[in-house]
Amino acid sequence: MAKSPPVEASAGFSTPEQPKLSDASETTPHPYEFHVSGPRNLPSPNWRDLIRSSWKNPNYKRMVIACFIQAVYLLELDRQEKKNETTGLAPKWWKPFKYKLIRTLTDERDGSIYGAVFEWDRTAALSDFILVRPSGAPRAVLALRGTLLNRPTIWRDLEDDLRFLAWESLKGSVRFTGSLNALNEIVGTFGSTNVCLGGHSLGAGFALQVGKALAKKGIFVECHLFNPPSVSLARSLISFGEKAGSLWEKVRARLPSRGTGTVSPAIGGGKSLSVAEVNKWTPFLYVNNSDYICCYYNDPAGTAVATDVGTGKGGVVAGGGAGDVAVKLFVMSKGPQKFLEAHGLEQWWSDDIELKVALNHSKLINRQLRSLYTSSMQPSLQ
Repeated sequence: MAKSPPVEASAGFSTPEQPKLSDASETTPHPYEFHVSGPRNLPSPNWRDLIRSSWKNPNYKRMVIACFIQAVYLLELDRQEKKNETTGLAPKWWKPFKYKLIRTLTDERDGSIYGAVFEWDRTAALSDFILVRPSGAPRAVLALRGTLLNRPTIWRDLEDDLRFLAWESLKGSVRFTGSLNALNEIVGTFGSTNVCLGGHSLGAGFALQVGKALAKKGIFVECHLFNPPSVSLARSLISFGEKAGSLWEKVRARLPSRGTGTVSPAIGGGKSLSVAEVNKWTPFLYVNNSDYICCYYNDPAGTAVATDVGTGKGGVVAGGGAGDVAVKLFVMSKGPQKFLEAHGLEQWWSDDIELKVALNHSKLINRQLRSLYTSSMQPSLQ
């Protein structure tokens, strides 16, 4: 397997210090070079894509989006090392796919780069006789990185990690606002069907929440989430409250009835959309069960089954009722088992991984996405 990409973590877990980009000698290739740690058998676009587009292959799309996110990690490391487009490592992670960098998202608190927008590079494509954009290739991609445990940016990264850990929300962060504004801008320019959103670790948390914000307005953007964070203090308290409430219901059921009371009808959760409307926004989640930061997305409320990823079938139907939400949850069935590798980005462009599409009723997915499809106004009790 290729050498590891920049070490990243979420929710404040410590990782080894990362090597500087200048550590490699002139004769020894840097471990983050695209040809060293990048995908081995991932073809660059060529004129054959006009006949049979590689972008229609979900594995190809997954690997390319992961490479774009890796480029964002390296853009920040290049910035710290004062590298430019000529001397930096990052450009080699998007140029082979005929895309160009049109914007970086910068955290105004410390100047760090946490995201980037890539656009289909028609000029570069024409140089390889690619006359039109291949079918399935997005016009623009917004990629968001996770936590970098490097001194210049570590404090702001960990601040957002702790924000999610405490509140299970990133809406108070300047990065949420910046990501949402950038996504709105490129959707307005290229159209929602021509835009793709991707994030890893903490960046996947931002991607999920900004994608959800647009979906609430009826704007559906394709979203790929690698190792999204699933651990939070708020979730633990909610889980404790649910268990306490369930226990009380069991105790109350055993108490003698007063005989004079009336039972109020159950209050519905608001108006639900049809299944077809629900499935207009179907995020793609990629998790490794050995990664305890994201593995709770595969924690079922019911019986889980799995299908081959190549079938193209199956999403996770969360909750099992009308108006339930759907996602595509890809679980690593053969891959890294140690935490740092299981949470790493490199595994998602590796050639030797085996993925399954897990079909289960996930409490976590249901809780995070159900609010998209029910009215926020609840009837009041009289």
